[in-house]
Amino acid sequence: MSRFVCKDYGFECDFVAEGDDVSKVIDEYSKHSAEVHGIEYSKEALMQFIIRKG
Repeated sequence: MSRFVCKDYGFECDFVAEGDDVSKVIDEYSKHSAEVHGIEYSKEALMQFIIRKG
């Protein structure tokens, strides 16, 4: 299961994107980050975050 938690990246935000489909989790977090926090991450960068978390 893949998971992104805004608080893990320094935001005062309770948003969590998680699921078994890595692509959908990345898309969900990317959309949230851009719309709410004004930060756009590339899909490659988000994939690296997932890989590093292992």
